Amino acid sequence: MVTINDEQKKELLILQQEEINGHYAYARLANMVKDANNSRVIKDISADEMKHYEFWKTFTQQNVKPNNGKVRFFYWVSRIFGLTFGIRLMELGEESTQKAYIRLMDEIPGIKDVLADEERHEEELMGMLDEESLRYAGSVVLGLNDALVELTGALAGLTFAFRDSHTIALAGLITGISASFSMAASDYLSTKADDDGKNPVRSAIYTGIAYIITVFILIAPYLISSNYVISLIWTILNAILVIALFNYYISVARGYNFKQRFFEMAAISLGVALLSFLIGNVISAWLGVKA
Repeated sequence: MVTINDEQKKELLILQQEEINGHYAYARLANMVKDANNSRVIKDISADEMKHYEFWKTFTQQNVKPNNGKVRFFYWVSRIFGLTFGIRLMELGEESTQKAYIRLMDEIPGIKDVLADEERHEEELMGMLDEESLRYAGSVVLGLNDALVELTGALAGLTFAFRDSHTIALAGLITGISASFSMAASDYLSTKADDDGKNPVRSAIYTGIAYIITVFILIAPYLISSNYVISLIWTILNAILVIALFNYYISVARGYNFKQRFFEMAAISLGVALLSFLIGNVISAWLGVKA
């Protein structure tokens, strides 16, 4: 029997907690998966997490209760945002756990087997995850990015051309809603022509919905505030928030680099907004439109 000190015991209890949390979380997720094979894979992983829990228990000699709040959190995140996002979010949390395994590998025998199981879990999970929402992520990106670039820029230009919140909101809504139908139609035709296995109608729906939701998020400040300057600042903050949330979601679900994608998308959207702001001022002065 390996003797562990108080510091090691404290660390092993944290690992034990993570394993029991994983056991119950995966067990709940397995019950919500309709595909029988995928459900079996997740159940097997849940059983392995319990096996790892028992392994740590042989060293700590303590029972650890699951963190029910954490288990419920991952379950509902998976229900709302999709199984792929929920599981990848769980896997991100386990990266620190795997670092602890490596740190303790020379001190406690048997850790290599546990670490091998964890790496196998990740391969099995990533091999089975193929949700519709991610298959059509490109359509969502198209609608979201196009709305952000076009409408943020258009609103910046309209703000200093009209200088009236309600007029700007009206022009922005007409422009945005019309553009959403146009973008959805273009995506339908593009997907149909590509013949890459995606349903063109669904692809168009994802593009159109992403576009129209972004339109309302960007227009909302002009409907709430009568101060057009405050509305513009608020709209730009909303645009940054949308970019951050979407890129966080897609970075977790797809394993992309969040910072790189966020700054690239933010730079394009805000760069176009700045250019439109300058054009709006020039045209406003040229046509003699005043506040």
